[in-house]
Amino acid sequence: MPQLTVAKLRAIRTDGKIRRYYDGRGLYIETSVAGGKYWRWRYTFGGKEKRLSLGAWPDVSLAEAREKCDDFRKLLRRGIDPGAQVDRRRGDNAITFRAVAAEFIANKRHVWSPNHATASENLLAHDVYPYIGSAPIKAIKPPDVLAVLRRIEERRAFTVASRVFGLCSMVFRYGVSTGAVDSDPCRDLRGALVHHARGQHAALTKPKDVGVLMRAIDDYKGSGIVRAALAFSAYTFCRPGEIRHAEWCEVDFDEMAWTVPAAKMKTRVEHYVPLSRQAAGVLLDIRPLTGGGRYVFPGPRGRKIPLSENAVNTALRSMGYTKEQMTAHGFRAMASTLLNELGYRLDVIESQLAHKGADKIRAVYNRAEYMAERRKLMQDWADYLDGLRG
Repeated sequence: MPQLTVAKLRAIRTDGKIRRYYDGRGLYIETSVAGGKYWRWRYTFGGKEKRLSLGAWPDVSLAEAREKCDDFRKLLRRGIDPGAQVDRRRGDNAITFRAVAAEFIANKRHVWSPNHATASENLLAHDVYPYIGSAPIKAIKPPDVLAVLRRIEERRAFTVASRVFGLCSMVFRYGVSTGAVDSDPCRDLRGALVHHARGQHAALTKPKDVGVLMRAIDDYKGSGIVRAALAFSAYTFCRPGEIRHAEWCEVDFDEMAWTVPAAKMKTRVEHYVPLSRQAAGVLLDIRPLTGGGRYVFPGPRGRKIPLSENAVNTALRSMGYTKEQMTAHGFRAMASTLLNELGYRLDVIESQLAHKGADKIRAVYNRAEYMAERRKLMQDWADYLDGLRG
């Protein structure tokens, strides 16, 4: 006996939770976290329980939903899977991965923090949608997902690959619950991701942990020069050796830039570092103390000798971080991981990291426009760190 009426449907109030209201014979209305009301039909075919999405109410009326279910039951009696029949009818208009992901994110917005929801959307937009976003979700197989993950691993963003893997799996599992897909292809990829190689520089890559680190740098009670080197490392994410050997003659406050000579670079190519307001502020604060000498960050034995290579790591240990948690070189991995997750252009990030071959990526860009992107990235990154600190 049908249980739903138009009056009952109108009376249903969404409360930020997924709830189901049954009409009978497998038909029910499901409320989403985002406030929508969606028709679902549950049935069994070949010994397996399946679900079909019939559309949203009131776009699809109660009478129309019941009529669709009646048609599907006729197919079942003839030994035809209604879900497969729907897929064939939809053809190119089959439910895409992007459509299911968008509905999943919309539901999670009432549970996740705004920053986490935005970061998840950026991850999908940057690393997933260009490759499988427009594909029918039912047609996506484990090798398709693995190809997406391998592209991320190729740029050595292993933490990003792991997070994309988890996010895709959640989207597929949500699709299973709504009947958009039969199973999660990520389930068959367990153990397929590249593990962090031994000897990689440890780094903090979770926003909350980075915020704690920035506060710890502010509270560092040791040398003011070392504290400045820590902050400058976070804001510029240059290699530790480049920062230790930074000279005042290389800094241009009018241009708000630090130019690292080719001889000091691992790539043996001159490197341009746009200075954010925060990075320039670190230098201005320390200039009265070290500005009369050669090095921006001199060691304790005199202005003619740069800070030792162990100074920043020693400071991190005194702040409570083990070598398995954070290193001086880890500021680079920290920036690379989070900037990728925030959706910035890969080529801009790689260029600012001064990775080998980065200047060959997308060489069609106008150089002035490209530099403008790098300057914006550096200011955005500094503002992001300050936001995490707060």
